[in-house]
Amino acid sequence: MFLSELSPVIQELLKQPLAFTSGFCSGLLRLDLNDEPLASWLNKQGFSNFDSNNSNHKSNQDQPQSITIE
Repeated sequence: MFLSELSPVIQELLKQPLAFTSGFCSGLLRLDLNDEPLASWLNKQGFSNFDSNNSNHKSNQDQPQSITIE
């Protein structure tokens, strides 16, 4: 049961070990891909269109919502 939950992670690790490891380490260190010098290095490497879950743009879910109670 535990191995079946980890199988997608293991498959990604086996497909691209360097990319997986670097993404895992950046997640552990809580690096933001939009911060410098990481963003400029990614642009030089050709990764100008990357998707970051930790972007500086706040979604509507992060902001307080107004409700009406009848």
